Amino acid sequence: MRSASFFAVLLYAATVLADPPAPLGGGEEKEAQEEKALKRPRLEFKMSGYGDLQFTYYNYGENQNRVGGSQRDSRMTFDTTRLALELEAELPDYGLEAEIEVEFEHGGTGSSMELEYEEFGEFEMEVEKGGEVMVEELVLKKKFGKRFSLAIGRFYVAVGTLSAYSRPTDYLATVRSEAETLILPNTWHEMGLQAKADLGLVKLTAQAINGLDSTAFNSQRWVAEGHQLRFEMVRARDMAMVLRADVERFEGLVFGVSGYYGGTTRNRPKPDLVKACEDADSRQVAPCGYVSAGLLILDAHLSLQKGPWRAKALVLWGNLQNADDISARNARLSNFLNVTRTPVAEHALAIWAELGRNVSPLMGLNSAHKVEPYVRFDYVDSQFNPRAELFDNPRFARAIYTVGAAYTLADLFFAKFDFGHRRLNDASRFRPENTLRLSTGFSYN
Repeated sequence: MRSASFFAVLLYAATVLADPPAPLGGGEEKEAQEEKALKRPRLEFKMSGYGDLQFTYYNYGENQNRVGGSQRDSRMTFDTTRLALELEAELPDYGLEAEIEVEFEHGGTGSSMELEYEEFGEFEMEVEKGGEVMVEELVLKKKFGKRFSLAIGRFYVAVGTLSAYSRPTDYLATVRSEAETLILPNTWHEMGLQAKADLGLVKLTAQAINGLDSTAFNSQRWVAEGHQLRFEMVRARDMAMVLRADVERFEGLVFGVSGYYGGTTRNRPKPDLVKACEDADSRQVAPCGYVSAGLLILDAHLSLQKGPWRAKALVLWGNLQNADDISARNARLSNFLNVTRTPVAEHALAIWAELGRNVSPLMGLNSAHKVEPYVRFDYVDSQFNPRAELFDNPRFARAIYTVGAAYTLADLFFAKFDFGHRRLNDASRFRPENTLRLSTGFSYN
């Protein structure tokens, strides 16, 4: 009886295996996939990026703090300046867009050692390191028609020219403006909310973002080092507002203004810039409030692309409230914070302009080639009109005269060469500094 049951089970299994359920036919499966694809919203991707290599010769030493300025020297540096990769993903049916930009600077990552002459020639481990990988943009954007958009995430601060013209092919010289990048963070990016409106003649941008950290403000670079990069989290107890207006009144000409105002006290790592008062509640952080340290930055800028001519210009002025209190407290900061503890001035000024002309038609080259001789002028003073008790160091006011030529092929590959002559204020005391630079790379949109 047991053998008969076992035989019956085997017979049933063989029958099932010999006649399995019929699978979906090829046509049915294709239809199911097509139906699924129709339900999924259309997603569009776009990749772009740029790379920049620099080869530089200097005729001066690195230490500008010596009597008479930098010593005579003959030296060269090679630098994988930056590689930036950008990805845009868009759901056009819903007006949603995500933008990501990752930048690799100086060809690597990891902390680097610096020789810091502003700290009496000490060697310092640079936390905001030269070689780094940085997410400069991570934005989610919602469009409302063709004229309005809202965005949240990390984006460029709409102050100055670099928020709109940061690619090597956007400017003529081999490097970004020294005037602008000396006193402001280079390609300044922060987190927050952004609204844009295209009104035809005028384009408006409004941003609410985290403020700077005043512990790193200093004499030479004013508020540029206040960019929060030292810690994992960005402190946003002090916020900032940015407003920008760009006017396109004539073909090829864009001019406008922008303004930034934000607090810088409460974004310090410790609540150490506070007011004192009697009967303070010891259970509360800063029971008597913080010392106000508002930062105001205003600029006027223009960009010209008309026929064979190309130009850019900027005038930027800034005011820092209670700079004397910030300087006094920063002088007592720990060495481990790795900041330059020199006094910061109330005001800073930056002016720069460049002008070039495409002469490739005169050379018999077709439109794929652009050869643009150019000139540039930079002036920057990180201690502009300082308070009476602050020593106005003439080394922190400088003018840079640059002349060179830029070659671009099909708006894709570029090569530039220029000569820069830098004069520190009070030229009778400080030796001028000369630089030769070669820059090459690509830019793909």
